[in-house]
Amino acid sequence: MEIWPGTAYPLGATYDGSGTNFALFSEVAERVELCLFDSDNTETRVVLPEVDGFVWHGFVPGLEPGQRYGYRVHAPYEPGNGQRSNPNKLLIDPYTKAIDGIVEWDESLFGYHFGDPDSRNDLDSAAHMPKCVVINPFFDWGDDRPPRHSYADSVIYEAHVKGLTQLHPELPEQLRGTYAGIAHPVIVEHLQQLGVTTIELMPVHHFVNDSFLVDKGLANYWGYNTLAFFAPDFKYSAGTSPGAQVQEFKAMVRALHRAGIEVILDVVYNHTGEGNHLGPTLSFRGIDNAAYYRLEEDSLAHYTDYTGTGNSLNVRHPHALQLIMDSLRYWVTEMHVDGFRFDLAATLAREFYDVDRLSSFFDLVQQDPIVSQVKLIAEPWDVGPGGYQVGNFPPQWTEWNGKYRDTVRDFWRGEPATIGEFAARLTGSADLYETSGRRPVASINFVTAHDGFTLLDLVSYNEKHNEANLDGNNDGESHNRSWNCGIEGPTDDPEIVALRAQQRRNFLATLFLSQGVPMLCHGDELGRTQHGNNNGYCQDNELTWVDWAHVDVDLLAFTRRMAELRREHPAFRRRRFFDGRPVRRRRGAGAADTLPDIEWFTPDGAEMTEEDWDSGFGRAIAVYLNGNGIPGTDRRGRRVVDDSFLLCFSAHDEPIEFTVPPAEFAPAWEIVVDTMRPDDGAAIVEAGGTVSVGPRALVVLQQAS
Repeated sequence: MEIWPGTAYPLGATYDGSGTNFALFSEVAERVELCLFDSDNTETRVVLPEVDGFVWHGFVPGLEPGQRYGYRVHAPYEPGNGQRSNPNKLLIDPYTKAIDGIVEWDESLFGYHFGDPDSRNDLDSAAHMPKCVVINPFFDWGDDRPPRHSYADSVIYEAHVKGLTQLHPELPEQLRGTYAGIAHPVIVEHLQQLGVTTIELMPVHHFVNDSFLVDKGLANYWGYNTLAFFAPDFKYSAGTSPGAQVQEFKAMVRALHRAGIEVILDVVYNHTGEGNHLGPTLSFRGIDNAAYYRLEEDSLAHYTDYTGTGNSLNVRHPHALQLIMDSLRYWVTEMHVDGFRFDLAATLAREFYDVDRLSSFFDLVQQDPIVSQVKLIAEPWDVGPGGYQVGNFPPQWTEWNGKYRDTVRDFWRGEPATIGEFAARLTGSADLYETSGRRPVASINFVTAHDGFTLLDLVSYNEKHNEANLDGNNDGESHNRSWNCGIEGPTDDPEIVALRAQQRRNFLATLFLSQGVPMLCHGDELGRTQHGNNNGYCQDNELTWVDWAHVDVDLLAFTRRMAELRREHPAFRRRRFFDGRPVRRRRGAGAADTLPDIEWFTPDGAEMTEEDWDSGFGRAIAVYLNGNGIPGTDRRGRRVVDDSFLLCFSAHDEPIEFTVPPAEFAPAWEIVVDTMRPDDGAAIVEAGGTVSVGPRALVVLQQAS
């Protein structure tokens, strides 16, 4: 086969219309073979003829999209020195844009023989390995434009491609569980009716299905086990030809953009699917082990593990950093995604041992003209020492606010002395983000996510029930801050059923009324349950898929209503923190000229004092949001003005009479939300009057016109 020198850039396989250029980084390689596979898996090996700056490269004229390939790297196999290359192992190109097939677990995939970790295994792995695919990079994007929703106006919907669509009865069967299914009008319409601006897809980078799960008859459902950082997983594609998943993914993004919905990817750059020193040799390990992975300084045969998966990507190495940045830019420029949520992001900041907000990774993101302009969301923790970093990421970043989740859960289950913390979380967590120059939108607020109980399970179970995971119920978080309302699991008791429904309304209302960015977990608005399983990572079945045949229509209607309330009122979407200073009234009559932008009240109508805050005052509080005190202007430069609101929260188990503020705040108030009586019509409460807030309920009052 004819092969020309080609170029060292770009890395990966690049088709230009006349042939394909191949480029692979390996500092330890002595020779690199490009392995081409035909339709019956016959392998043809071609030595890459050139190497520049440790990048091996060659150009194959006439080689077209659809060609399947892999690499064999000839380099030392010296685990004690951190080197694990073996030319008998077919390797996935770290820059491949598509993969065909799955890892078929076999002893040949490993660098050692089973039962003898110190041995060398020279069995050929090609027959059991998936193959890389040369893709056609050309796609008609038409007039595609990113929606570019501001954080303040965003509502994020965390979803799994398969889990959201697999059981939808109105989807054509061939589209269920696919990118095309996400783009179908029935799914798009559901998102629009919820007021969703941004869908956050759980990992779609091609991932490995763990051998220990396969042996149990389970599967890696969540996908946090990446093998290829540029390739959308073909398992979510309705197409069957090699590389079809790329075109289908792009078509999905284009359709969502036309509906005004952004696409964010949950990405896993902290580790790969090759596991620890006893894991398989699939890609990075065999290409340049020490460059791509963090190794223990006192034992180069072992991997540093900040992720709980066996390895951590070596973000101290320039080529590992380049891989991450190239991948991020590719997904923005070529796949048109609108941002990223970084799994265990604290690992990316570990230059040496401690988490460093000034690490090279953050420096690169900050100065990158492409990546710096999209939504960047950190899961601000990992499992290593000092890994919990909520509030400590750089100014450009937003964060999953784990403290918001914990505090809101504690408040509504009636934990004492949480009022001060609850107030901080409700108003955007200034204590976490303001000193770093960030604003309330730095807080991605959530009550539930893929990891943990669903919203229905949060109010139905005190304990996890993960027996289906076949790990003796030992996996998953044991401290869930949940409350089953009196009975563990399903019940026909009407009082408990009603209380659970009310508690879910409390959580949803709190989420949409909080400053920051709300995030919903898919199916929570429908009443989805996992029957107490809080770790569905290995359950690719009806347990975790959204059950569209049994929808809680009342809860869905309430969720839509709360989303609409937030969308229509900038009082709940402030771009700056409250400061408590008086602001001149611009709207309304019969009141004082100035009022603070926020004021807190006890249930008897008295303003909260320092002593009240210090004492952790009870389980009930009211907050006044001044619609005239919203700083900033809209896109047309006009001052933002809204109605004022009074929010009355009570986690008591008995009704409480709240006294509304005097006339200087508003002459009268209209009840617009009552989580205990969601179907009641509006009622007017005069200034200085009282409103009855039921047991464990939230009442929202809007300034009467």
